[in-house]
Amino acid sequence: MAGVLDRVRAGRESAGLALVADAGAVVEAAAAMAGRFRRGSRLLTFGRGASAADAAHVAVEFSHPVIVGKLALPALCLGGEPGLLTVLGRPGDIAVGVRPAAGDLTAARELGMLTVALVAATPCDEDAPAGVRGADVAADHVLAAHSDDPLVAREIHITVYHLLWELAHVFLESEEGA
Repeated sequence: MAGVLDRVRAGRESAGLALVADAGAVVEAAAAMAGRFRRGSRLLTFGRGASAADAAHVAVEFSHPVIVGKLALPALCLGGEPGLLTVLGRPGDIAVGVRPAAGDLTAARELGMLTVALVAATPCDEDAPAGVRGADVAADHVLAAHSDDPLVAREIHITVYHLLWELAHVFLESEEGA
């Protein structure tokens, strides 16, 4: 039993340290998102399979902030339908895909949307399309959860989208003061 717990702890530690190493990429994505929000853009989110629930959570975080005084930002969840990005999205909007398949964000990028993909470093769950890895997803900002464990990858994604929300607000507030 101790061996299993040690492996689980090591996997969580490794994924957490990888996130720390990727902090600059998260900051860059949040700054780009804040710039788009500043110009009146909207956030459109989607997720494949079980990740659609996380996509809904992202949209709710931005549109209904739980911290008093934080701006409510325009956000809409498309569920598991990335094809709606080109129907509802506009040039300049922001598309966030949680565990997107390769090609899910291509049309959004071509439309001129800022694209952010929350991916796993490896296809670690049954919802990941066969063979799709973070490197296979084309997006302006690809933020990977470095774990083979789908539960740890999801925890990393949850942390990342909360960081995106918080940092986007930090950038928006600092621009207001300028």
